[in-house]
Amino acid sequence: MSTVAVIDYGMGNLRSVCKALEHVAPAARVFLTADPDALVRADRIVFPGQGAIGGCISELDRLGLRAAVLQGMNTKPFLGICLGLQALYAYSEEGGGTAGLAVLPGRVALFPHERMHNPADGQILKVPHMGWNQVHQVAAHPLWRGIAQDSRFYFVHSYYADAGDRGQVMGITEYGVRFTSAAGRENIFAVQFHPEKSQHAGLVLLGNFMSWDGSA
Repeated sequence: MSTVAVIDYGMGNLRSVCKALEHVAPAARVFLTADPDALVRADRIVFPGQGAIGGCISELDRLGLRAAVLQGMNTKPFLGICLGLQALYAYSEEGGGTAGLAVLPGRVALFPHERMHNPADGQILKVPHMGWNQVHQVAAHPLWRGIAQDSRFYFVHSYYADAGDRGQVMGITEYGVRFTSAAGRENIFAVQFHPEKSQHAGLVLLGNFMSWDGSA
């Protein structure tokens, strides 16, 4: 039986992620955990979350999870969701500046007030970016299988990823600025949107993750 560890560091709508994974892979064992050893033993790891990046990184360290998370990123299929994407970068502007896990080169920035308008009609774009938006796939990947180009996914965030390596960008979205909405390398795939809240397209992506062997 395949096992999927969902990292429990006290932030985000973790139960909905678990339920969505159970829905797409009923034969798998999906479990929430803050146990580093359980992460190491699991076949797959999901790193979800909403909230502040500073609190996220602090809780990973307080719970002794950082080393296990990094080890998992090197050895097994790994999916980051929302904060689970932002935490992969080296630096975030949030909280006056917060160091991330530096797994992917790049930074996380606040949506710039002066650019938050729709170029088509001049309408002001609110922050946080909340609701449905298109994701344009810029690189082929097994997790995109069966998902139409420019499908819409559900977002909730005030900060966005600005990737330092364009070769690691898997999807982009427009909201005042063009930002990285999906990124990855090797056995890592991470998204800014919430697949567990994104109806059919999100469930397809989660199903693809559950059958993915971690290769591109």
